[in-house]
Amino acid sequence: MKTMLKLTPVIAAVGLLAACGSTMEQRAATGAIGGAVAGQAIGGDTGATVAGAAIGAAAGAATTPR
Repeated sequence: MKTMLKLTPVIAAVGLLAACGSTMEQRAATGAIGGAVAGQAIGGDTGATVAGAAIGAAAGAATTPR
């Protein structure tokens, strides 16, 4: 239950910032920041933060602007 309470604002913030940016680099940076925050909230350690940042950066770079 504690994890769900931690994740609710993180998911909301990541959803609002998803794919922000007009260039691939900007979207990758936004994804990395959101992923790092989510990784820290979920895992609570450095490894989870780094993994979240890597996954978020890849997902952000893979998106296309509207």
